[in-house]
Amino acid sequence: MPEKQLLETRHKMKAAIEHTQAEFASIRTGRANPALLDKITVNYYGTNVPVNQVANISAPEPRLLVIAPWDKSMVPEIQKAITSSDLGLNPSSDGSLLRIPLPALTEERRKDLVKVVGKKTEEGKIAIRNIRREAIEELRKREKKHEISEDDLHRVQDEVQKLTDEFVAELDELHSAKEEELMEV
Repeated sequence: MPEKQLLETRHKMKAAIEHTQAEFASIRTGRANPALLDKITVNYYGTNVPVNQVANISAPEPRLLVIAPWDKSMVPEIQKAITSSDLGLNPSSDGSLLRIPLPALTEERRKDLVKVVGKKTEEGKIAIRNIRREAIEELRKREKKHEISEDDLHRVQDEVQKLTDEFVAELDELHSAKEEELMEV
């Protein structure tokens, strides 16, 4: 039974890593990346939907995103949503396509983004530590109910700690890679 809990803990920690990676994808670097627009939603016939569900988003050049809405009437709505977002982007429209030039990042903006990446990394680590704490609390409850032995408790606690260390190290690697990408001129 403790092995099932270990698998569940691993799955939850992996989900925390994937969430952090998604957060990193939405942080703008110097290069065009369609994932940059993942969090922007538009009103599509009364429902708020992500831009990537109403249009094709491509990066034909390193500093340009092109949005081709499937419904041409969505162009002004998408343009308004991008302009009002906190990304600091200014799309231009030709009536059927939106072109978003990505300005080069200033040194100061790069440093600010590195701080944001650090904060997101720390949030991911906190999530992983909370998962560890919950797993260990559950194991201790089960040991008190005599569902598992004290030896099993200690063995599985060690395994949970190894998992935690493994995922925290993976987050550190992701942080370093994103920081390097941001500081690249």
